[in-house]
Amino acid sequence: MIAICDYDAGNIRSVQRACAHLGYEYKLTRDRNEILGADHVILPGVGSFGKAMENLHAYGIDEVLYEVREKGTPILGICLGLQLFFEESEESPGVKGLGLMKGRIIRIPDQNGTLKIPHMGWNCLEYPCRGKLFEGIPENTYVYFVHSYYLPVNRPMTDGSDGTMITAAAQYGVRVGGSVEKDNLFACQFHPEKSGDWGLKILDNFLRL
Repeated sequence: MIAICDYDAGNIRSVQRACAHLGYEYKLTRDRNEILGADHVILPGVGSFGKAMENLHAYGIDEVLYEVREKGTPILGICLGLQLFFEESEESPGVKGLGLMKGRIIRIPDQNGTLKIPHMGWNCLEYPCRGKLFEGIPENTYVYFVHSYYLPVNRPMTDGSDGTMITAAAQYGVRVGGSVEKDNLFACQFHPEKSGDWGLKILDNFLRL
């Protein structure tokens, strides 16, 4: 069973539909025992970093995720979920993230007004270090992004020094960290559930781990 963490974030329904389409049993939950008992855990979401962390604390999901990590159950963060894995974000100064990975999320620069923020649309992926999510997925595959903040690639604290691998990147004025992997932790800045057949394949790769 897949546990999809329910912490009042946006865009959770599309993840539910994708799991159902792939034929997997899932449960949208914030129950500790259900999350701990799941075969896979997904932390999806669209919204504010600060509000998301407030909700994770309020529902006790942050503490459960630490237990899931220690247990070794695969965890997938999607969009805001990826950002929450890290230590902090420019979006919410003073708010600590989950700290599952080292690094800081920063705002996409608008390049003097030449880039539309938020970044919404299809961008192709390159693989700095191909990870488990991208088995059978060709490089330069297009996936769908919706975000204003991003994980920098090749900056201090995001260079893999803590065991985190940046497994996919995309260009949007800057080099955006598209996906990361560390032990049983996986995350995508893009939305695999909204990225057509290749996106569903990426999600299926995770659910087969």
